[in-house]
Amino acid sequence: MELVIFVGLQASGKSTFFRERFAATHELVSKDLFRNRKDRNRRQEELIVAALSAGSPVVVDNTNPTPEDRRVIIELGREHGARITGYYFETTVRECVGRNRRRAGKDRVPDVAIFATAKKLVPPSYAEGFDRLLRVRPTGDHAFEVRAEPP
Repeated sequence: MELVIFVGLQASGKSTFFRERFAATHELVSKDLFRNRKDRNRRQEELIVAALSAGSPVVVDNTNPTPEDRRVIIELGREHGARITGYYFETTVRECVGRNRRRAGKDRVPDVAIFATAKKLVPPSYAEGFDRLLRVRPTGDHAFEVRAEPP
C-alpha cells in the first residue's frame, strides 16, 4: 500500500500528473475537492485514513509546502503501514503564474497565492520520513521528466 504526497506550487502540474499517472490506481485526496469546508485539514485526514484503512493507495494532491504540512500526512501513512513516496514538482514561480493564467474558472488561483506558497516552499527530504522521493519537472504540454532523489 502506498501513500503519495505531492509537493509544489499551484499550477506546477500536480493534478495533470495525477490524472496521467495515478488516476487509474490511486484514490485522490485534494483540498480542492472540498473548498467550501472550514475543516479542510480534518476532512483530508479522514479521507486519507478511510482509503488506507480500506487498503487503497492514495495520492494527496495539495501544495504541501512545509515539513509541518506534511508531518500529519506522513504520520497517518506510518500508522497504516503505507510506503510513503514524495513527488516534488520543480517549477519556477514565473512558470506557474504563466500556466495559471491559462486556467479558467475555479481552477485559476490569484497570483498572490502562488507567491505566498513560494515563500514558504521547502523541498521534501528523507529526514521527514519519506521512503522514496522523486523530482518532477514539467517539460511540455502534459509531459514530465521524473527522476529519483537518492536517499
